[in-house]
Amino acid sequence: MTSSATGPGFAPLRRMTPRSRDEEHRQATPLELFFDLCFVVAVAQAGLQLVHALAEGHPGTGVIGYAYVFFGVWWAWMNFTWFASAYDCDDVPYRIATFFQIAGVLVYAAGVPRAFNDNDWTVAVVGYLIMRAALTTQWLRAAAAESGPARRTTLMYAVSLVVCQAGWVVLLFVPDDWRRWLFLVVVVAELLIPMIAERNHQTPWHAHHITERYGLFTLIVLGETMAASTVAVQSALDENEALGKLLPIACGGLLIVFSAWWIYFAVPAHERLVSNRQAIPWGYGHLLIFGSAAAIGAGIEVTVEHAIGKAHITSFAAAAAVTVPAAVFLFMVWLLHARYFKRGKAQQLDLPVGAVLILACTFAGDRAVLLAGLAAAATVVVGVVLSTKHPDAYPRDTQGT
Repeated sequence: MTSSATGPGFAPLRRMTPRSRDEEHRQATPLELFFDLCFVVAVAQAGLQLVHALAEGHPGTGVIGYAYVFFGVWWAWMNFTWFASAYDCDDVPYRIATFFQIAGVLVYAAGVPRAFNDNDWTVAVVGYLIMRAALTTQWLRAAAAESGPARRTTLMYAVSLVVCQAGWVVLLFVPDDWRRWLFLVVVVAELLIPMIAERNHQTPWHAHHITERYGLFTLIVLGETMAASTVAVQSALDENEALGKLLPIACGGLLIVFSAWWIYFAVPAHERLVSNRQAIPWGYGHLLIFGSAAAIGAGIEVTVEHAIGKAHITSFAAAAAVTVPAAVFLFMVWLLHARYFKRGKAQQLDLPVGAVLILACTFAGDRAVLLAGLAAAATVVVGVVLSTKHPDAYPRDTQGT
């Protein structure tokens, strides 16, 4: 694995020079993989709060709260990932800074329940302070090795992070009624940082490395979905004799998650990421991909609780907890990169129609999850069959959907 700007291997101290965009065999490092695994804690906390809200019949507040806390998870991961793609030098200071970012993520995860349920962001903001202090030093270190437009870009990132972090701190001192509105203002400011900082100079992120990192995080989120679903089914079986009700949910959930994996990795997304014009919308759009993937697991937990009588909600609401995020996942994968590799109307309609069919399964009551899983699997089968008619649409190492 390539883990530094100058080649493989660890060095105690090296200059943080920019990585090459044309570097061959660029792969995710063990440190990056470890960093991603630590995010599982935060993702699991967000999903758990969503389960409680949906099971108690509060879908509106549940979805809004989930969107807020998951944005914090996703944005922290984004900040680290794109910086590492451009400037990872894998020396002692870099690893120590990453350690503090990991610590910040764990503190943020600890604050998720309070932020979600009580609109109390104190612990979460402290977690961000820890992460941002480390990331700001990274950008300043990169600035010390740059000159000209590249130096101005790195300094702009450092200054913007400090300004936005001040906004998060102010968030703690405003009245509760204003807090979520101010949150949206700071979110917009955060999203504008890359567009402003890189308007005259693009940081040297590596397209293949970036898509691999996004793919790995997708796998982690889908894995968390499988783990949460398994625990929910196991707990239900331990407390109830409800195998007949739980088996269709388990089978349908497995089909949905496996189909989601197949669909996401069907096309080589890195071929499209030529510049920030393609990369920023693609990267930002993954908020919905990651968020919906994690929400599928929360939805499966809700349907399990409904099946054994713990969630006093309608069967329609329980089914929607799975079908809506699954449909969002399929549509967003099509929108962000799958559609650019399609040939003909039939291929273009495969994923959107699949998303609609999954949504239609919401009306199937207790069999909704199983039918949604079958619809997702059918979408994969149709995509593979259609791809054989246009083999030029897919490179040899991919499986069309």
